[in-house]
Amino acid sequence: MRIADFRSDTVTRPSQCMRDAMAAAEVGDDVYEDDATVNALQEAASALTGKECALFTASGTMSNAIALKVHTNPGDQVLMDENAHSMVYEVGLPATIAQVLTRQFRSTLGVPEMTSIAAWLQPETLHTPRTSLVVLENTHNRAGGAVIPLDVCTAVYATAKNAGAAVHIDGARIFHASVASGISVSQFAACADTVTFCLSKGLGCPVGSVLCGSADFIARARRVRKMLGGGMRQVGILAAAGLYALEHNVKRLADDHSRARALAAAFHGDVNVQPVTTEPATNMVYFNTKLPAQDVCTQLAEQHNVLCNPTAQYTLRMVTHLDIDDECVDMAISGLRAVCK
Repeated sequence: MRIADFRSDTVTRPSQCMRDAMAAAEVGDDVYEDDATVNALQEAASALTGKECALFTASGTMSNAIALKVHTNPGDQVLMDENAHSMVYEVGLPATIAQVLTRQFRSTLGVPEMTSIAAWLQPETLHTPRTSLVVLENTHNRAGGAVIPLDVCTAVYATAKNAGAAVHIDGARIFHASVASGISVSQFAACADTVTFCLSKGLGCPVGSVLCGSADFIARARRVRKMLGGGMRQVGILAAAGLYALEHNVKRLADDHSRARALAAAFHGDVNVQPVTTEPATNMVYFNTKLPAQDVCTQLAEQHNVLCNPTAQYTLRMVTHLDIDDECVDMAISGLRAVCK
């Protein structure tokens, strides 16, 4: 029987066409910068983001680690959302890898509160660390895949730069933000010194992210990637999947957004399972449940072949992606109704 896997958009499997592109990839040793396919992917990423250079990395977490390490010195202060991916899900990398102090700013439905950011921006003094970096997450995972509006990104960038701080966008799903808003990735990226995006979230690749920034930044980032074990040699086999995804899997993200809205709309007004946002902006639907969320997820898996994850005691998340079609959405709707009746 078919399984509908809503746990994350990282669970997608490469299509046959993507596999063919990977098998045919021209490769070299990327540590020597002579893997032609990696170079082509990095050039494509630079063009899409409007940045000088780009660096292929193993994951979004690695890209964020590199960005924090290059932008800061040990003991600096970094500002990020209190529910940012780097704060919640990256195993304490700001403290362990970058050796920085983190301060959390508030946000409303994923949109940063400017007064909260401004309050923490500070210069180095005898007693205080300097704020060297502000991190934005667009789309915002814990806020239900919310898109940070371009005017807010612009305001954050101007405020940070005026205080002498850099801005990094954790754009793991920035293509979702672009498709949902109609604003180009390069416009969002112009509001930051560096930006990373994931190839393995939504775009359907088996692995990989790309970190983009100035030529000087990427030169330093390459050394940190090497330090973290990211010199992956003949990695053009994976980069080929990224090139295929950028050409074929971006526009179709609108289908994922549409299915997420249909999933949420099916429970509008339901007293037993309620969407946190009735019209999700992108491909994530968070539900509040009367039953413990872990119990709901267990029953959905065992009785209805629908997989999803709890995110709190009474909250679960479902994520749409290219392996989720209308039949999968119907399975999720019927399963939730049966379990939460």
